[in-house]
Amino acid sequence: MVKLRLKRCGKKQRAVYRIVAIDVRSRRGGRDLRKVGFYDPIKNQTYLNIPVILYFLEQGAQPTGTVQNISKKAGIFLCPNQQTKFN
Repeated sequence: MVKLRLKRCGKKQRAVYRIVAIDVRSRRGGRDLRKVGFYDPIKNQTYLNIPVILYFLEQGAQPTGTVQNISKKAGIFLCPNQQTKFN
């Protein structure tokens, strides 16, 4: 099973996170399948590769709670063609 989760990067006390598609059995810093976004909580910056995220969601990937909250703020879970929500 694949999850969309945060992978910690950066220096001590200056954490930045990559949003990655990763196998459930891998640890937080393990090898990811694909990088799908970036999140900096200090500067409050977010970059999301929306087509890739939607592809993984269609394939059955489950986002973690934090990734789901970040995605909701960006409006990913609203599908403009069908006016329905994923999950």
